[in-house]
Amino acid sequence: MTEANFPLLSLLIITLPVGGALIWLWPNAAHARWLALATAIVDLLLSLTVLFRFDASLSGFQFVERTVWMSSINAQYQVGVDGLSVLFLPLTVVLFIGVILSSWHSVAHMQRLYYSLLLLLESATLGIFCALDGILFMLFWEMTLIPIYFLVSFWGVGPNRRFAAVKYTLFMLAGGIPLLFGFVLLAFNHAEVAGGIPSGLTFDYLEWLKTPLSLDIQKQVFLLLMLGFAFKIPLVPFHTWLPVMAMQGPASVTATLVGLKLGAYGMIRYVVPLAPQAAQEFAWLLATAGAIGMLYGAVAAMAQTNLRRMLAFSSISHVGLVVLGIATFTQQGLQGAIFQLLNFVVVASGLFLITGLLHHRMGSTDIISLGGAARTMPLLSAFFLLFGLAAMGIPGTSGFPAEFLILYAAITTHTGAGLAALATVIIGAAYFVSLYRKAFLGPVTNIAIKQAADLQPRELFIIGLSAALILAAGFYPASVLDLIDVSAQDWINHLK
Repeated sequence: MTEANFPLLSLLIITLPVGGALIWLWPNAAHARWLALATAIVDLLLSLTVLFRFDASLSGFQFVERTVWMSSINAQYQVGVDGLSVLFLPLTVVLFIGVILSSWHSVAHMQRLYYSLLLLLESATLGIFCALDGILFMLFWEMTLIPIYFLVSFWGVGPNRRFAAVKYTLFMLAGGIPLLFGFVLLAFNHAEVAGGIPSGLTFDYLEWLKTPLSLDIQKQVFLLLMLGFAFKIPLVPFHTWLPVMAMQGPASVTATLVGLKLGAYGMIRYVVPLAPQAAQEFAWLLATAGAIGMLYGAVAAMAQTNLRRMLAFSSISHVGLVVLGIATFTQQGLQGAIFQLLNFVVVASGLFLITGLLHHRMGSTDIISLGGAARTMPLLSAFFLLFGLAAMGIPGTSGFPAEFLILYAAITTHTGAGLAALATVIIGAAYFVSLYRKAFLGPVTNIAIKQAADLQPRELFIIGLSAALILAAGFYPASVLDLIDVSAQDWINHLK
């Protein structure tokens, strides 16, 4: 563990709400989008500074900052990153820059509120990746609910957008209850070992990792935390909010939900390391949940006639593969899971952003309203195909090394679930190719398609940047795997 000489991570997190406040203080409301973009670019520079200064050869956390926060319960403000989290920082900022640019002309009312909420959501998301204190993590976790609720309620594209916002909020609040109980149980266990309450009470993640837990308490912690994160991942049957959000919410906001799989990250960061013996005993439960999610999501995606719903169920299927990778408890499986989560930030969110651009032009993403879109929007269609191929795991894209690592680990540790994952890959190719052919190829059947414009320069910039990342990671996966390697080995060693 290396302490920070300069509070880079705190600056990374606090810059965004400061930018949000500046949006309200600025006299011209029309400049809100420019201020949001400038703030996000500053944050990108900060996140890249963290990435370039990160030493992948070191174990433990780096850039650690800590200070007393709530002394009565020994809660600290403590942040830091390791190889499992450092890449999420710049990719998250790039995603939000894409969301800002894709909203450039589609958000015409309450621009100050919209862009300040986006910056608040970005700040809370970065805080989740950096938090090393249970209470601080819960604060950032719950903070994401506020901007998402209002963003969906006010700028959703469906008639039931407020219902979608309420449903999502209630599901996340329900998931937060077992998370909180799990963290409190860990804090009380540390107090019993370290001298009683309140002096021995702590929510320090690093202390939790070093504190012995009986197998019975580990089982309780594992089940509570797994249940809490299952709502956010989402695992079947806690998934029903995602298709609703995909249809009712703004595509830009849904892109953050499918791209940033915070629940799966929480499972890697908290569930397995904090209850390692229980996790191995319940490996069958993780593998089964992952396999069910993969198959259900893929089969449901095949039945969809709307691109947004198809992508929502596809996301459920793909995150099931990540859970299966975690359940292997191997370095290859964990590296594949992290790689796939990083892919989601670029690939899954990119597909939703492109679909949002298509909806902005057409007013619909129903297959019956499309057809022949490649004739008038060749760039948009080509990028959608590239991102879809990456989601399928085609060689040359970033999806291939991620899926290969997970499938290799799954077949060697959970053969049945691994074979189910192989079947899911085939189903995934079938539903994507079928819907792509109907939506983008063939004759033009809608006059709106004949009049539709292709990608504009600002849209082409962010989509092109994401495409470049997909190809770079696909042809040179070592650029990602080398950063993950040491921390992944530490994660595996903690299970022994």
